[in-house]
Amino acid sequence: MVGYDRKLQGLAIALSSLAGFVDALGFVTLGGVFVSFMSGNSTRMSVGIADGHWSQAALVAGILGLFVTGVVLGGVVAEITGPDRRSRKFSVLAAVSALLFAGAVAAALGWTPVAIIAMTLAMGAENNVFRRDGETSVALTYMTGALVKIGQRVAAAMFGGPRWSFLPYLGLWAGLVGGAVLGALAHNAFGLHALWIATAAALALTVAVRYLPYKPATRPM
Repeated sequence: MVGYDRKLQGLAIALSSLAGFVDALGFVTLGGVFVSFMSGNSTRMSVGIADGHWSQAALVAGILGLFVTGVVLGGVVAEITGPDRRSRKFSVLAAVSALLFAGAVAAALGWTPVAIIAMTLAMGAENNVFRRDGETSVALTYMTGALVKIGQRVAAAMFGGPRWSFLPYLGLWAGLVGGAVLGALAHNAFGLHALWIATAAALALTVAVRYLPYKPATRPM
C-alpha cells in the first residue's frame, strides 16, 4: 500500500469502502453470513459443523466456493487483458461492475439468491484489481493484514522507522468500516435494492481508473 502513490492509495480505499458496503448488504440479507470476509465465514462454517447445524455450514461453504470462483474469474479477466496494468484494473473493475449490476437487477426482480451469488462473485473478483506477479498486492475485501501492518508500522516508528507509514493501512481499514456503515444504513432504507448504489459506485471507479497513474509497489505489501 505504501509503495503506491496517493491516487492509487485513494483508489484502494474507495474499493475497500465498496467492499464494506456490499458486505454489509450481504451480511444483513443472509442473517450474519459475509459475502467478502471469508475468514469470518470459515469460522462460522466450522462452528456450524461442530454444532451439527448442517444447513448453516452448507450455506457458508457455498459462499466460500463462490468467492473463490470470483477470484478465479477476476484473475482470468486480468490475464487475458494483457500486461498493461491500467487496462487490467479497468477490465477487472468492469467485471465487478457487471456482476453488481446483475445482482441489482436480480434484487429488483425478487431473485435474492441470484443477487447474493452475483455479489459474492464480484467481491472475489475485486481482489484482482491490485496484482503483482499474479498475486494480490493490496487486499481490498479483508482487513486482518491491514491491521497487522498498522501495528507493525507503529512499532517500527517507535524505533526510528517512518512515523506515518501506518496511515495508508489505517485508511484502508477505515474505508471498509465506513462503507459497511453506509451499507447497513442503505439496507435499512432500501433493502437489497441498495445494490444499485454499489453498482453506480463501481461504474464510477471503473471510469476513474482510466485517469489514474500507475506506479508499481516498491516494497512488499
